[in-house]
Amino acid sequence: MTADAYAHCAALSRDQWAWEFLRRNPDYQRDYQAFITIWRALEADYGAPPRRDFSKWKQDPRAYGPLPGDAELTAPASELCTVDDDRVLLECWMGAKWGFHKFPLDPGRTTPPNPDELSWRPPPPASCIDETYRLEIGFDLSLPLPPQLEAAKFRLIGRASELRRRGLAAPLTVANQCARWTRMLQLLDGTASPDAENADLLHEAQAMANHGYLDILRLADASTGTK
Repeated sequence: MTADAYAHCAALSRDQWAWEFLRRNPDYQRDYQAFITIWRALEADYGAPPRRDFSKWKQDPRAYGPLPGDAELTAPASELCTVDDDRVLLECWMGAKWGFHKFPLDPGRTTPPNPDELSWRPPPPASCIDETYRLEIGFDLSLPLPPQLEAAKFRLIGRASELRRRGLAAPLTVANQCARWTRMLQLLDGTASPDAENADLLHEAQAMANHGYLDILRLADASTGTK
């Protein structure tokens, strides 16, 4: 792939960026291949929507998760597409495992999905915070809060300014991470040399493709104004 192949990255939304990393996850690629093989076999037997014979489809044990050799999910029942006997439909099981609501997307596609194709589930709270960006502020609840909040505000602004002077983006946004994430994609794709200078960035890119893409979903999305 040439540099031009990444030109579209400049216009990616937060949700599309998360997909770009997920689709490069080897485990997702394997899951999708197993899923789509089963799905196509079911369609061959019972037809494709809208002509699918769902009454027979749902009687086939292949139509339900988990994928062969995988573990059961521990997601709330309200988030899963179940049938009368509480089994989870295979496509919903895939979504619950990887963090989206919609039908699983082919990781081999090169065009970014639109909102009608990909809808992310709210990501779980971050398990840890990078210490570089951590700032702990204490409050004395026996004293009036307004002046303490104002002081905390100035501390936060000052800390963010300090990070920017050090060349660190604060806060992280899709806009100020675009170039860095694009470089990560190039390293994951092997179109950029993983030399000593890029070794740490490649490791970070691999972590992003693993489950770090969920961290992207915790950022504000400038295209929608949401978090």
